[in-house]
Amino acid sequence: MSDISELERRVAYALDRISKAAARLQPAEGEDLSAALAAEREANAQLEARVSAIKERQETQVAALGAEANELRNALVEQDAMLQRMREVNAELRRSNAALREANAAGLADPDLVNAAMTAELEALRSLADASRTEIDAVLSQLEPLVEGDRHA
Repeated sequence: MSDISELERRVAYALDRISKAAARLQPAEGEDLSAALAAEREANAQLEARVSAIKERQETQVAALGAEANELRNALVEQDAMLQRMREVNAELRRSNAALREANAAGLADPDLVNAAMTAELEALRSLADASRTEIDAVLSQLEPLVEGDRHA
């Protein structure tokens, strides 16, 4: 039994030493853990701010690209309408010229045919001018942001 008493005394003494050492270590470890936790929270907040900034920048770019796509789509529709008008006017011009050639070949000078041919040719020139104006406007709309960027730089 004396061995058991001796072992109990040793175990009690060891537990007492462990308890005192743990008491000394816990405050220091707690401070370290608190500091580490605070650092992690700060790093997390910085990452969240970066993610938010990236998301906002991405949404702004997507909106700008969407607006640019709409502008380009509208310009394409306008150019397509101009092209269709030019095709129609040129077809009319070809018909008028063919009628005028037939009349001249038959020796019939018809002032109404000459007038119709001249009117069709003038309309073709107007259509070409409108198409050129539309194309110039499209080029200018692409150059305008570049010029504005140079002014701000």
